[in-house]
This record gives sequence, structure tokens and C-alpha cells, in this order.
Amino acid sequence: MPSLGTARSHWPVAGWIRLRLPPRPQPLVLMGPAPPAMPPLDLLEPNPVTTDPRKRVFAYEEERDGWVLRLVWDADDPDVLEAEYRAPYYGRRLPRSEVPGFWAAVREKTGVLGPLAVDGADPRP
Repeated sequence: MPSLGTARSHWPVAGWIRLRLPPRPQPLVLMGPAPPAMPPLDLLEPNPVTTDPRKRVFAYEEERDGWVLRLVWDADDPDVLEAEYRAPYYGRRLPRSEVPGFWAAVREKTGVLGPLAVDGADPRP
């Protein structure tokens, strides 16, 4: 899974989750094009993509106990929210003992959206 935007943390992605967001109502447009989609969470901030300034990516990063939780939303794919577990695990996967904590942290931040379907994850619990 490619990481979008520019992460503040330079640690590699050790685990990730792709969540399917609930459908949004279509905006009512009287004239002109529809307004751009807004991020699903208020905590997401603009995160520019240096290779394509037209791309609208929003991200949130939070340092946890020895790792970083990063949430990423791309306006070009507004139905998906991605969560990353970034830690100094070079050349190895996320330890199985840390997977439940990662999933709990993601649920804590996305709880206001209701239950979300998981499109993909590595590793799965």
C-alpha cells in the first residue's frame, strides 16, 4: 500500500488497515461543478503531495508508546480511510502482540464514523 502525502515520521509502515467509509449524501448543486469532498474526520489536516500539488490528501499523525498512528484520506478516493502503524521495524513485520493495540487505536479515532468495513489489512487480527 503506497503511503500518500508526506509523513512527519520517517519510520516505515509496519502495518496498515484500509477502511470503507459509509456512503455520503450527494451534494445539491444548483450551478457549476460540485464542491470538493471534505475529509470524514475533523482531525485530518491537509497533507500536500510534493509530486502532484493538485492532489488533495489529508492526514493525522499521533505518537503512541513507541510507534506512530497515521490516518490518511485521499479526496480522489473519498470512500476509503487508511490507517498506518509506523515504527522502527526495518525489514520485519508488526509483532502479533501489537496488532490488537493498533486496531484499538484506529477504532478510537474513527469511532465517530460508526462501524466501518475493513477492505484490507496487514496484518489481520
